[in-house]
Amino acid sequence: MDNDRTIRVSTKNRDQLCDITSQVARLLPAGFNGVCMVFCLHTTAGLTINENADPDVARDILEHLRQLAPWNSSQYRHGEGNSAAHIKASLMGFSVSVPVSNGKLVLGTWQSVYFAEFDGPRDRRVTVRLLADVAEGGQ
Repeated sequence: MDNDRTIRVSTKNRDQLCDITSQVARLLPAGFNGVCMVFCLHTTAGLTINENADPDVARDILEHLRQLAPWNSSQYRHGEGNSAAHIKASLMGFSVSVPVSNGKLVLGTWQSVYFAEFDGPRDRRVTVRLLADVAEGGQ
């Protein structure tokens, strides 16, 4: 089994949370038990797990990150002009791990896996690695 898989994400806005749960779930083999590790391959984007029922949650997260790291600040030194994106991505984090049971992600009722764009719009990549549960004999 090829343990590394890539998800492509095309973002439309500078700051955006994209639900990639279904894309991740499609990569899980039937009957697989273990952990699904999702890793962002970019320094100005990240990953998180959060509520999927109310879109205001995503809007609130993005708005407060904009307040914490505004796009324009005279205090930034990074020459590319996207320091805010780097800061937000570091605050968000670059990976999430989700248990997998019988080929299904073990997420709470309202949870989804989100790709967090902070320097878009862009075409991005996320890698997924499946780590088999050795107690299950590996798969």
